Amino acid sequence: MGQCRVAEINHRALSYYPRLARLKAYCVEHFDEEISLEQAAGIAALERTYFSNYFHRKVGVCFGCWLTSLRIEQARSSMESSDLSITRIAFNVGYKNLWSFERAFRRCTGMSARQYKVSVKPD
Repeated sequence: MGQCRVAEINHRALSYYPRLARLKAYCVEHFDEEISLEQAAGIAALERTYFSNYFHRKVGVCFGCWLTSLRIEQARSSMESSDLSITRIAFNVGYKNLWSFERAFRRCTGMSARQYKVSVKPD
Protein backbone atom coordinates (compact mmCIF):
# COMPACT_ATOMS: atom_id res chain seq x y z
CA MET A 1 0.00 0.00 0.00
CA GLY A 2 3.01 2.31 0.37
CA GLN A 3 2.57 5.71 1.93
CA CYS A 4 -0.80 6.58 3.42
CA ARG A 5 -1.81 9.67 1.48
CA VAL A 6 -4.37 11.15 3.88
CA ALA A 7 -3.96 14.61 2.35
CA GLU A 8 -5.17 13.25 -1.00
CA ILE A 9 -8.49 11.94 0.34
CA ASN A 10 -11.50 13.75 -1.10
CA HIS A 11 -13.73 13.63 1.98
CA ARG A 12 -16.54 15.48 0.22
CA ALA A 13 -16.95 12.61 -2.26
CA LEU A 14 -17.73 10.29 0.65
CA SER A 15 -20.78 12.40 1.45
CA TYR A 16 -21.73 13.57 -2.04
CA TYR A 17 -22.09 10.24 -3.85
CA PRO A 18 -24.88 8.08 -2.32
CA ARG A 19 -22.98 4.82 -2.92
CA LEU A 20 -19.93 6.16 -1.12
CA ALA A 21 -21.98 7.77 1.66
CA ARG A 22 -23.62 4.39 2.34
CA LEU A 23 -20.21 2.72 2.37
CA LYS A 24 -18.71 5.36 4.66
CA ALA A 25 -21.60 5.00 7.13
CA TYR A 26 -21.08 1.23 7.18
CA CYS A 27 -17.31 1.52 7.64
CA VAL A 28 -17.62 4.09 10.43
CA GLU A 29 -19.99 1.72 12.22
CA HIS A 30 -17.91 -1.42 11.58
CA PHE A 31 -14.31 -0.12 11.33
CA ASP A 32 -13.21 -2.64 13.95
CA GLU A 33 -14.28 -5.58 11.77
CA GLU A 34 -12.63 -7.03 8.68
CA ILE A 35 -14.09 -5.29 5.62
CA SER A 36 -13.02 -6.84 2.34
CA LEU A 37 -12.99 -5.14 -1.03
CA GLU A 38 -15.75 -7.51 -2.13
CA GLN A 39 -17.86 -6.58 0.87
CA ALA A 40 -17.29 -2.86 0.28
CA ALA A 41 -18.26 -3.27 -3.38
CA GLY A 42 -21.44 -5.04 -2.32
CA ILE A 43 -22.37 -2.24 0.07
CA ALA A 44 -21.81 0.27 -2.73
CA ALA A 45 -23.83 -2.00 -5.06
CA LEU A 46 -21.03 -2.20 -7.63
CA GLU A 47 -19.01 -5.00 -9.19
CA ARG A 48 -15.66 -5.40 -7.40
CA THR A 49 -13.31 -4.24 -10.18
CA TYR A 50 -15.54 -1.33 -11.12
CA PHE A 51 -15.90 -0.37 -7.46
CA SER A 52 -12.15 -0.27 -6.96
CA ASN A 53 -11.71 2.10 -9.92
CA TYR A 54 -14.77 4.16 -8.97
CA PHE A 55 -13.65 4.58 -5.37
CA HIS A 56 -10.13 5.61 -6.36
CA ARG A 57 -11.39 8.05 -9.00
CA LYS A 58 -13.88 9.74 -6.68
CA VAL A 59 -11.99 9.65 -3.35
CA GLY A 60 -8.41 9.98 -4.61
CA VAL A 61 -6.98 6.94 -2.84
CA CYS A 62 -7.71 3.22 -2.93
CA PHE A 63 -10.32 1.77 -0.60
CA GLY A 64 -7.70 0.03 1.56
CA CYS A 65 -5.78 3.26 2.13
CA TRP A 66 -8.96 5.10 3.07
CA LEU A 67 -10.03 2.33 5.48
CA THR A 68 -6.57 2.37 7.05
CA SER A 69 -6.77 6.14 7.54
CA LEU A 70 -10.22 5.75 9.14
CA ARG A 71 -8.89 3.15 11.56
CA ILE A 72 -5.80 5.18 12.43
CA GLU A 73 -7.95 8.26 13.04
CA GLN A 74 -10.08 6.18 15.43
CA ALA A 75 -6.91 4.97 17.16
CA ARG A 76 -5.61 8.52 17.53
CA SER A 77 -8.92 9.61 19.02
CA SER A 78 -8.81 6.72 21.46
CA MET A 79 -5.26 7.61 22.51
CA GLU A 80 -6.35 11.17 23.18
CA SER A 81 -9.40 10.24 25.22
CA SER A 82 -8.47 7.06 27.09
CA ASP A 83 -5.66 5.32 28.95
CA LEU A 84 -5.97 2.06 27.01
CA SER A 85 -2.75 0.35 26.00
CA ILE A 86 -1.57 0.63 22.41
CA THR A 87 -2.14 -3.10 21.97
CA ARG A 88 -5.76 -2.83 23.16
CA ILE A 89 -6.34 0.18 20.88
CA ALA A 90 -4.88 -1.72 17.91
CA PHE A 91 -7.29 -4.60 18.47
CA ASN A 92 -10.19 -2.21 19.08
CA VAL A 93 -9.72 -0.56 15.69
CA GLY A 94 -9.59 -3.84 13.78
CA TYR A 95 -5.95 -4.91 13.68
CA LYS A 96 -5.20 -8.54 14.41
CA ASN A 97 -1.58 -7.91 15.37
CA LEU A 98 0.39 -5.05 16.83
CA TRP A 99 3.08 -5.10 14.14
CA SER A 100 0.56 -4.33 11.36
CA PHE A 101 -0.99 -1.57 13.44
CA GLU A 102 2.37 0.03 14.22
CA ARG A 103 3.37 -0.05 10.56
CA ALA A 104 0.07 1.49 9.42
CA PHE A 105 0.19 4.10 12.19
CA ARG A 106 3.68 5.21 11.21
CA ARG A 107 2.72 5.37 7.51
CA CYS A 108 -0.30 7.56 8.24
CA THR A 109 1.13 9.84 10.93
CA GLY A 110 4.88 9.82 10.44
CA MET A 111 5.46 8.70 14.03
CA SER A 112 5.08 5.57 16.09
CA ALA A 113 1.92 4.96 18.08
CA ARG A 114 3.94 5.26 21.30
CA GLN A 115 5.38 8.63 20.24
CA TYR A 116 1.90 9.87 19.39
CA LYS A 117 0.40 8.64 22.64
CA VAL A 118 3.16 10.32 24.68
CA SER A 119 2.67 13.56 22.74
CA VAL A 120 -1.05 13.72 23.54
CA LYS A 121 -0.95 12.18 27.03
CA PRO A 122 2.38 12.98 28.68
CA ASP A 123 2.78 11.29 32.08
